[in-house]
Amino acid sequence: MVKIVMIGAGSHVFARRLMMDILSYPELRDSTITLMDIDEERLGLMAQLANRLVGQQGFNTKIEATTDRREALEGADYIVVSIRVGGLDATRLDLEIPAKYGVVQAVGDTIGPGGVFYGLKHIPILLSICHDVEDVCPDAWLMNYTNPMAMICWAMNDYSKVRSVGLCHSVQGTARQLANYIGAPPEEVSHWVAGINHMAWFLEFKWRGVDAYPLLRERLRDVKPGSETSIPFAAQDLVRIEIFKAFGYFNTESSGHMSEYVPYFRKRPDLFERFGLRRELRLKEGDPWLERRRRRDTQLRRLLEGGEVMPIVRSHEYCSSIIHSMETDTPGRVNANVRNTDLITNLPEGCCVEVPCLVDRTGIHPCHVGKLPPQCAALNRANINLQELGVKAAVEGDRELVHQAVLLDPLTSAILSIDETRRMVDEMLEAEAKYLPEMR
Repeated sequence: MVKIVMIGAGSHVFARRLMMDILSYPELRDSTITLMDIDEERLGLMAQLANRLVGQQGFNTKIEATTDRREALEGADYIVVSIRVGGLDATRLDLEIPAKYGVVQAVGDTIGPGGVFYGLKHIPILLSICHDVEDVCPDAWLMNYTNPMAMICWAMNDYSKVRSVGLCHSVQGTARQLANYIGAPPEEVSHWVAGINHMAWFLEFKWRGVDAYPLLRERLRDVKPGSETSIPFAAQDLVRIEIFKAFGYFNTESSGHMSEYVPYFRKRPDLFERFGLRRELRLKEGDPWLERRRRRDTQLRRLLEGGEVMPIVRSHEYCSSIIHSMETDTPGRVNANVRNTDLITNLPEGCCVEVPCLVDRTGIHPCHVGKLPPQCAALNRANINLQELGVKAAVEGDRELVHQAVLLDPLTSAILSIDETRRMVDEMLEAEAKYLPEMR
């Protein structure tokens, strides 16, 4: 019986989705699923949900729940990590303080001031999880979903011996979106995607085996700010379409995210308006994301109070398919975040790259990609420069490296001077000190 541990299982959406995915495979229904979280109330709700789901379906799945991480890891075969250190209070600081200085981030969890501070908060915790895994279940695979993905995976690769990959859903989501743009059924398109997390590139995009890029270019040719379009969702994707037109390849993260990773969009009010970008900060009262979160929490409690049978529906997350491929020796292919060991030859050796990987009983095998188009590699390297210093700052607890990492951020450097950036970082270090015990 395989044991799957979910750390950060109090997430009412993500943990539920992954449990559904695992249980959607008949071969995995005899597993032990161990839920671990430091929030007892949210953990308890997810344990109730899991037991209700298993009981309704008549599965033999064993459900465990604990707040003790090492206890959870005993005998683990697979560990899935999705956590948020400091909760929404810490995330608000990542957004609100930079906004005072004019750096208005959309999400702030990948690069930029918010991404660096996400890394400072999460890398030490992820490394402590890795060290527990080394002690308790050294043969297990760790699959990380926590951001900033590239920095966390880079740190785990360099400072632990754990077998690990980073997983995201932006490749799958973008593939479906591009299929919609050209009017193709999603199951009929194929792709070859590589780069870095949240900025990987569709190096190939095909429909029924034929290059679909000419059709995509034609469909998106007249999509521009202020123009009318009948193409589904294109009006909400103006940043990525602009990047596609300028650099020739479509990237994997949403327009809101992508606008944070480059210096072109979030620096003047007219650009916010032109590209349909929100200037209002997330997590403020009335934010649609917060409202959706509250509605989901309410719906979960109502679901647990009623007797409604919950259908098993599989999402497009990679985690369960990886476990299924390994356990059944069914070959599969995913995109995962791994160490760059000459996989992408014009990105730095040892950084974290997102590349196609083959999966079978013997493990996860990254594919050689070769050179990215030079313009795509250049955009990636601008982010990697920050990631390298961010990892080093988190591991060494070095405040000066924090300053230097944020100084390299493409968006921040388009808006602030060196002195202004240092003042912003100092304010963030002071405000978030309780979440950063390792910082000197």
